[in-house]
Amino acid sequence: MQPNGSEEPPPSERQGPSFSISSSLPSASRVRRFVRERRALPLPRVMVVFSGDTENPGDAMSSSDSAQDDFRKPSTPNRILGKVLQRSTLNSPQEFPEVIPLNVGGTYFTTRLSTLRRYEDTMLAAMFSGRHYIPRDAEGRFFIDRDGAYFGDILNFLREGELPHRDRVRAVYREAQYYAIGPLLDNLEDIQPLTGEKVRQSFLDLLPYYKDNLKSIVEIAKLRAMQRKARFAKLKICVYKEEMPITPYERPLFNSLRFERTESEAKLFEHHCDVDVSFGPWEAVADVYDLLHCIVGDLAELGISAEQQCIGVCDKHLINHYYCKRPIYEFKITWW
Repeated sequence: MQPNGSEEPPPSERQGPSFSISSSLPSASRVRRFVRERRALPLPRVMVVFSGDTENPGDAMSSSDSAQDDFRKPSTPNRILGKVLQRSTLNSPQEFPEVIPLNVGGTYFTTRLSTLRRYEDTMLAAMFSGRHYIPRDAEGRFFIDRDGAYFGDILNFLREGELPHRDRVRAVYREAQYYAIGPLLDNLEDIQPLTGEKVRQSFLDLLPYYKDNLKSIVEIAKLRAMQRKARFAKLKICVYKEEMPITPYERPLFNSLRFERTESEAKLFEHHCDVDVSFGPWEAVADVYDLLHCIVGDLAELGISAEQQCIGVCDKHLINHYYCKRPIYEFKITWW
């Protein structure tokens, strides 16, 4: 009896398909025979039989086709297991031989695995720790996408602690920075020319605007040469060490070049020389000529040829008999 009072139709009159599943399992005797012969048991055959009416006549066929497709394809757990095994194989630690053939940017090397792992906190030790995948070239060498011109110096240090020749120190230092080899960096910083560079940089640190001024020199000289269609350009650059203006008449009156003035007096001496770029002041033993040497040398590192000469002093009148008297240098930048 249905809740609404209507009688439930007999099973023969119910709508919708009905199906039955029959499977043929091997008998016990056949199982024992397969076990004795150590043969794999055959898969049971499953037959799905549909009966009854359906709204769509093709449903029975589509169901049968899907059942056959499921029978042909591996079961879902098998597919998942295959993916897991494949993933675990890719993530498994890479094993390395004791002798390592290397291809560093097209240059070939051969070394021991222990040499590459000499220092733990280096990029090479991490690369060949087995935790990272390293590609191989067509000959099976482990490939590192880096210029190999100075990699031999890196290996020589890892093998015997050998340091490069002086003319290769700067380039090897850059490679040691890339491979994060701290002991090699420490050793290179204690020899020339890097030791001298450290001393020079300690002086340039007194001029925090130094690099910006260097860029301004290059940009102004390039623009001026392009506007005039000239091979070279000339700039006026002021380089002064003392913060307060000093004249020959002031020096005998003071025991030191550094003397105190009130804030109001100091403002009377504030001005900007009529130049393209100005350097100064600073407090150090290094003088104006030392800074000029730095400027010319750093421009040469950029591939820019520069010549300089003093062309006079700033003759700006400040107050009373005080004049600026800061030295003015003419820089000639040659472009070709």
